[in-house]
Order: sequence, then structure tokens, then C-alpha cells
Amino acid sequence: MSDRPAAQSPWQTVTISRIEKRTPRVTSFFLEPSRPFAYRAGQHVDVRLTAPDGYQARRSYSIASAPEAGETIELAIERLDDGEVSPFFHDIAAVGDEVELRGPLGGHFVWSDSDGGPLLLVGGGSGVVPLMAMIRHRAARKSTVLVALVFSARVWDEVIFRDELIDLHDRRDGFDLVLALTRESARRPADYSRRLDVAMMEQSMLRLPAPPRFAFVCGSNAFVSAAAQALIDAGVPASLIRTERYGV
Repeated sequence: MSDRPAAQSPWQTVTISRIEKRTPRVTSFFLEPSRPFAYRAGQHVDVRLTAPDGYQARRSYSIASAPEAGETIELAIERLDDGEVSPFFHDIAAVGDEVELRGPLGGHFVWSDSDGGPLLLVGGGSGVVPLMAMIRHRAARKSTVLVALVFSARVWDEVIFRDELIDLHDRRDGFDLVLALTRESARRPADYSRRLDVAMMEQSMLRLPAPPRFAFVCGSNAFVSAAAQALIDAGVPASLIRTERYGV
């Protein structure tokens, strides 16, 4: 769930074509728009649900799929027990169901391979979703832009897109993955078992051949504030840091 203000854009009906479990609390929903649209990696959409009594609930979700993925878009939705929209998706929604959607929205937190790099991505929990769109876009374009992702999660089983990210890392084509697990020991030699800090940001930047041209940070309010400050303290100019904040 995002705290981004909704932008004016026409609503349309989308159909759930596939559902895929990602972690115990995150599930991907693949949606087929009635009016397909182009979008950039990092953009989001608004989803609206309408109850039988007319009450409407609306939430913003980042697009996880790459722009090259075709007409179907992927939303990776985390279950929030006190939410109005995510419980519907996790407990009720089924393939073939229809919901309302509008977008794409957002023009600040976006990246295309033509923008160049190197690129430093920092994600916390479900904040990795728009960063995943950028990573998939890079892979689809066979881009040579060097990218490092620092992904913080509580435990190994909560690393969203874990197998896909590790596979991309293992290609050794210029994408580097660093995991920071905050509630259990790291599983890979180069990963961390602590919260993000300045030293971690400094070490992560050493994985790039040059200082990052852009840094994208996405996660909860507290995570983004801490990660952005760590980047600044590690020497990244604030003007190069773009942030996206989710929830509270």
C-alpha cells in the first residue's frame, strides 16, 4: 500500500489471469487490462474495489513487470491485515475476477536503460517491487548498464522474487544482488545479517566501477529515511537519490 496521491486517469476493467505466491505474505496478481497501456519501469497504478453497498476502497501498487512483458501487468501485493484492498486479493480474488484500475501513474521514480548508469537500487520488503521492474527491464533490453540492488528483508523466506534475483545475479552480466536479513543469519557469503547502515552502502557502491549516476530507494517511511541518509553519509549526492515511500 502506498501513500502516493492519486492522479487523474481514466478507470478501466482488468481481469486476473494468473496468481502466483511469492512469499508467505506477498502474492503476484497478473492482470489483463481491457485497454492495454504502455508504461515505464517504476510506475504504479491505482486499484479500486467497490462493495455491494457502493463503498469504494482504493490503493496504489507499483508495477512489477517490465514494460517489455506485453499487455499483462504484474502487481505483487503484500497482505496487510488492517488493509481494505489487500485482504480481498489474498482471501477472495480468483483467476477470472475483474477489478478496476487506472494508470500508469508517476513520472519521478522511473528508469529506462537509455537513462544510463551505474544504478544503485535500495529496497526494503515490498519496496523492491518497482525496483524489480527496473531490473527486469534491464534484462529484457540486454542492457550493459551496471546495477547493484541492496535488498533488506527480515528473513530468507520473505525475500520477494528471491530465486529470480539470484538467477540474474549468477549471470554475472553487470547485475549484482546484496541481501540484508535483519532477523536471521545471511545465507550467502557476500550478504549481511543486519539493518542497512553507512558501511553497507559504502561497500555496496564498491561493487560498481564508478559512483552511481542514480540511486533509487523504496520501502516504508522509516526505511526510506534511514536508507537515504545512509547513502548521503556514504557520499551519494542527495540530488541523485530518488525515493518512493510506502505506508507507515
